[in-house]
Amino acid sequence: MEKLVAELGGAFLSADFNLRPEVREVHAAYIGSWIKISKNVKRGLFTTCSYAQKAAEYLRSLQPIYGEAPAASPQDRGLQLVG
Repeated sequence: MEKLVAELGGAFLSADFNLRPEVREVHAAYIGSWIKISKNVKRGLFTTCSYAQKAAEYLRSLQPIYGEAPAASPQDRGLQLVG
């Protein structure tokens, strides 16, 4: 599931920053296969997307806004790391 979180998080951040990455069929197939797997788990896709959103929010929080210092850790931002 971590790999799908990373792929989806990357897609979320690309959209947030108006990045237009080159779409490759390999990536689409890779994400599709993970989505298929996560659908077999109750609420798996929702959980995966939630983790990807939290990861993307944490990475966005590291970007200084008008001179503000970024958060020191994910816990400071109210995010829970999964093991």
